[in-house]
Amino acid sequence: MTTLSPENSLSAMLSASFILGLHPFVRTEAWKFLTGYYSWQSSQDERLTVDSTRRKNYDALCQMYEKIQPLLENLHRNFTETRNHIAYDLQKLYNKDPLGNVLIDKKRLEKTLLLSYVCNNQAEYQRGFHEMVMLFQLMVEHDHETFWLFQFFLQKTEHSCVINIGVGKNLDMLNSLITFLDPVFAEHLKGKGAGAVQALFPWFCLCFQRAFKSFDDVWRLWEVLLTGKPCRNFQVLVAYSMLQMVREQALLESMSGDAILLACNKLIDLDADELISAACMVYAELIQKDVPQPLKNFFL
Repeated sequence: MTTLSPENSLSAMLSASFILGLHPFVRTEAWKFLTGYYSWQSSQDERLTVDSTRRKNYDALCQMYEKIQPLLENLHRNFTETRNHIAYDLQKLYNKDPLGNVLIDKKRLEKTLLLSYVCNNQAEYQRGFHEMVMLFQLMVEHDHETFWLFQFFLQKTEHSCVINIGVGKNLDMLNSLITFLDPVFAEHLKGKGAGAVQALFPWFCLCFQRAFKSFDDVWRLWEVLLTGKPCRNFQVLVAYSMLQMVREQALLESMSGDAILLACNKLIDLDADELISAACMVYAELIQKDVPQPLKNFFL
């Protein structure tokens, strides 16, 4: 790769991440490149400088938060409500491995979530963020890394998991994709199966986190989303592939929307590589067709 131009080298590295996945030993550092925390062309000295700057900026944000916290508590009811939601979600969060060892520090996690809520006005706290940020905390050592990786992940994925930005668009495009590629299933989903697709918003809000059998599988899919390959908004192709898993049963049994949703909620312990491959096959099918302009703009 060092013999390639910077642009071709970057493309090759992203392709390798997409096709092969990342080895656990390099995941922590590789994510800093995939998210944009580091530039792909940076030197080691430059990366040390960047990390130091990110740490200082994080510390400054923490100090600012501590200063304005009393004001937020007294004047902004939404802040108090959000803090209560976060505390409730963290109380329910199971944070031990099969041997009973504590995986994450809930106090540190709460701090990251509150700071993200105060500092990122595009992505207000929503149920499920605590589970997502937990995976970032498991991946890296320091709080400033957890905070910035989560912010960069949201930006890099075009806030596709944020309810008031990307989730609604994802659901609309999923409906359009089903109508285009599978009109028979689309007809059922508009009739007896009505409401099923719109109720699948948790898939997008959690970036499919609860569908997989391991954290490694979750990270594997998220890494693909970060590469932007084979297309933009790959998450909708993933959702389409998961819906296809219940399609035959839904049509055969003429299932209602609630029954289809129940069947979709039972899609757990999936293998990331198999699901990614299925979504890639959908993409391969899509590009062979005369795609409507809205879908073309969204994916291609």
